[in-house]
Amino acid sequence: MSIFGNSIFGNKAPGVGNGTKNGSTQEAADSGAPVQKSDAQWREELTPEEYHVLRQAGTERPYTGEYWDTHTEGVYQCRACGTELFTSTEKFDSHCGWPSFWAPLAEGKVRYIHDRTLGMERIEVRCAACDSHLGHVFEGEGYGTPTGQRYCINSVSLRLVAKERDSDGSQG
Repeated sequence: MSIFGNSIFGNKAPGVGNGTKNGSTQEAADSGAPVQKSDAQWREELTPEEYHVLRQAGTERPYTGEYWDTHTEGVYQCRACGTELFTSTEKFDSHCGWPSFWAPLAEGKVRYIHDRTLGMERIEVRCAACDSHLGHVFEGEGYGTPTGQRYCINSVSLRLVAKERDSDGSQG
Protein backbone atom coordinates (compact mmCIF):
# COMPACT_ATOMS: atom_id res chain seq x y z
CA MET A 1 0.00 0.00 0.00
CA SER A 2 1.21 3.49 -0.75
CA ILE A 3 2.29 5.53 2.24
CA PHE A 4 -0.04 8.16 0.87
CA GLY A 5 -3.08 6.06 1.77
CA ASN A 6 -5.18 7.27 4.70
CA SER A 7 -4.37 4.28 6.90
CA ILE A 8 -0.91 5.47 7.94
CA PHE A 9 -1.63 9.10 8.78
CA GLY A 10 -1.61 10.04 12.39
CA ASN A 11 0.52 7.04 13.44
CA LYS A 12 2.18 8.40 16.54
CA ALA A 13 4.83 6.23 18.07
CA PRO A 14 3.31 4.89 21.30
CA GLY A 15 4.51 6.68 24.40
CA VAL A 16 6.33 9.47 22.59
CA GLY A 17 5.96 12.64 24.55
CA ASN A 18 7.76 15.19 26.67
CA GLY A 19 8.42 13.03 29.72
CA THR A 20 11.78 11.69 30.78
CA LYS A 21 12.96 8.12 30.84
CA ASN A 22 15.79 6.40 32.67
CA GLY A 23 18.51 4.82 30.52
CA SER A 24 20.42 6.08 27.55
CA THR A 25 18.97 7.17 24.24
CA GLN A 26 20.89 4.43 22.43
CA GLU A 27 19.55 1.77 24.84
CA ALA A 28 16.00 2.92 24.13
CA ALA A 29 16.64 2.93 20.38
CA ASP A 30 18.17 -0.55 20.52
CA SER A 31 15.29 -1.96 22.55
CA GLY A 32 12.60 -0.50 20.32
CA ALA A 33 11.20 1.48 23.25
CA PRO A 34 10.13 5.04 22.47
CA VAL A 35 12.67 7.69 23.43
CA GLN A 36 11.17 10.24 25.80
CA LYS A 37 13.02 13.38 26.82
CA SER A 38 12.10 16.81 28.03
CA ASP A 39 12.60 19.83 25.81
CA ALA A 40 15.44 20.90 28.11
CA GLN A 41 17.18 17.54 27.62
CA TRP A 42 16.91 17.80 23.84
CA ARG A 43 18.29 21.37 23.93
CA GLU A 44 21.23 20.21 26.06
CA GLU A 45 22.10 17.22 23.84
CA LEU A 46 21.63 18.73 20.37
CA THR A 47 23.40 21.62 18.66
CA PRO A 48 21.17 24.63 17.90
CA GLU A 49 20.90 23.55 14.23
CA GLU A 50 20.10 19.94 15.17
CA TYR A 51 17.48 21.12 17.65
CA HIS A 52 15.89 23.44 15.08
CA VAL A 53 15.55 20.70 12.46
CA LEU A 54 14.91 17.62 14.63
CA ARG A 55 12.67 19.10 17.31
CA GLN A 56 11.13 22.15 15.57
CA ALA A 57 10.70 20.64 12.07
CA GLY A 58 13.11 23.08 10.49
CA THR A 59 14.99 22.51 7.23
CA GLU A 60 18.65 22.94 6.43
CA ARG A 61 19.53 24.89 3.31
CA PRO A 62 19.94 22.73 0.17
CA TYR A 63 23.44 21.66 -0.88
CA THR A 64 24.86 22.54 2.56
CA GLY A 65 24.32 19.31 4.49
CA GLU A 66 26.95 16.72 5.23
CA TYR A 67 25.35 13.85 3.26
CA TRP A 68 23.56 15.33 0.23
CA ASP A 69 26.31 14.16 -2.13
CA THR A 70 27.81 11.28 -0.12
CA HIS A 71 28.26 7.84 -1.69
CA THR A 72 29.80 6.10 1.34
CA GLU A 73 28.33 2.66 2.07
CA GLY A 74 26.71 2.32 5.45
CA VAL A 75 23.66 2.88 7.62
CA TYR A 76 22.07 6.23 8.38
CA GLN A 77 20.91 6.63 11.99
CA CYS A 78 18.65 9.22 13.58
CA ARG A 79 21.04 11.85 14.94
CA ALA A 80 18.81 12.37 17.99
CA CYS A 81 18.38 8.78 19.18
CA GLY A 82 20.60 6.47 17.10
CA THR A 83 17.81 4.42 15.53
CA GLU A 84 18.86 2.96 12.17
CA LEU A 85 16.59 4.54 9.56
CA PHE A 86 18.05 4.25 6.03
CA THR A 87 20.93 2.53 4.24
CA SER A 88 23.22 3.62 1.43
CA THR A 89 21.65 0.87 -0.71
CA GLU A 90 18.42 2.89 -0.95
CA LYS A 91 20.15 6.26 -1.35
CA PHE A 92 20.10 7.84 -4.81
CA ASP A 93 21.16 11.07 -6.49
CA SER A 94 18.07 13.23 -6.88
CA HIS A 95 20.06 16.46 -7.30
CA CYS A 96 17.65 18.25 -4.95
CA GLY A 97 20.30 19.32 -2.41
CA TRP A 98 19.33 16.90 0.37
CA PRO A 99 20.03 13.19 0.86
CA SER A 100 17.37 11.16 -0.97
CA PHE A 101 16.30 7.59 -0.34
CA TRP A 102 13.67 5.47 -2.08
CA ALA A 103 12.66 3.60 1.10
CA PRO A 104 13.42 3.45 4.83
CA LEU A 105 15.45 0.58 6.28
CA ALA A 106 12.29 -1.23 7.45
CA GLU A 107 8.60 -0.72 8.12
CA GLY A 108 8.02 0.98 11.43
CA LYS A 109 11.37 2.86 11.52
CA VAL A 110 9.67 6.08 10.43
CA ARG A 111 6.19 7.50 10.77
CA TYR A 112 4.26 9.85 8.53
CA ILE A 113 2.09 12.87 9.21
CA HIS A 114 0.24 15.38 7.04
CA ASP A 115 2.16 18.63 6.72
CA ARG A 116 0.09 21.54 5.45
CA THR A 117 2.61 24.28 6.23
CA LEU A 118 3.91 26.71 3.62
CA GLY A 119 0.61 26.52 1.74
CA MET A 120 1.18 23.02 0.35
CA GLU A 121 0.29 19.41 1.13
CA ARG A 122 3.28 17.27 2.00
CA ILE A 123 4.01 14.12 3.98
CA GLU A 124 6.41 14.70 6.86
CA VAL A 125 8.74 11.87 7.86
CA ARG A 126 9.61 11.45 11.55
CA CYS A 127 11.71 8.97 13.50
CA ALA A 128 9.29 6.46 15.01
CA ALA A 129 11.50 6.03 18.09
CA CYS A 130 11.98 9.65 19.20
CA ASP A 131 9.50 11.60 17.08
CA SER A 132 12.24 13.78 15.55
CA HIS A 133 11.61 15.52 12.22
CA LEU A 134 13.66 13.98 9.40
CA GLY A 135 12.26 15.54 6.24
CA HIS A 136 9.47 14.76 3.75
CA VAL A 137 8.55 12.00 1.32
CA PHE A 138 7.29 12.63 -2.19
CA GLU A 139 5.76 10.24 -4.69
CA GLY A 140 5.48 10.12 -8.47
CA GLU A 141 8.21 12.60 -9.34
CA GLY A 142 9.60 10.41 -12.14
CA TYR A 143 12.90 9.39 -10.56
CA GLY A 144 12.35 5.75 -11.54
CA THR A 145 13.07 4.42 -8.06
CA PRO A 146 11.76 0.96 -7.12
CA THR A 147 9.06 2.54 -4.93
CA GLY A 148 8.38 5.67 -6.98
CA GLN A 149 9.14 7.65 -3.81
CA ARG A 150 11.79 10.14 -2.71
CA TYR A 151 12.49 10.47 0.98
CA CYS A 152 14.04 13.94 1.09
CA ILE A 153 15.88 13.94 4.43
CA ASN A 154 17.91 16.64 6.19
CA SER A 155 21.57 15.69 6.64
CA VAL A 156 21.51 17.20 10.11
CA SER A 157 18.82 14.66 11.06
CA LEU A 158 21.14 11.77 10.21
CA ARG A 159 24.43 10.21 11.28
CA LEU A 160 26.16 7.92 8.79
CA VAL A 161 27.83 4.82 10.22
CA ALA A 162 30.15 3.76 7.43
CA LYS A 163 30.43 0.09 6.52
CA GLU A 164 33.64 -1.35 7.95
CA ARG A 165 36.43 -2.30 5.58
CA ASP A 166 37.99 -5.78 5.53
CA SER A 167 41.73 -6.20 6.06
CA ASP A 168 42.24 -6.18 2.29
CA GLY A 169 40.65 -2.71 2.09
CA SER A 170 37.35 -3.84 0.58
CA GLN A 171 34.06 -3.10 2.26
CA GLY A 172 32.63 -6.22 3.77
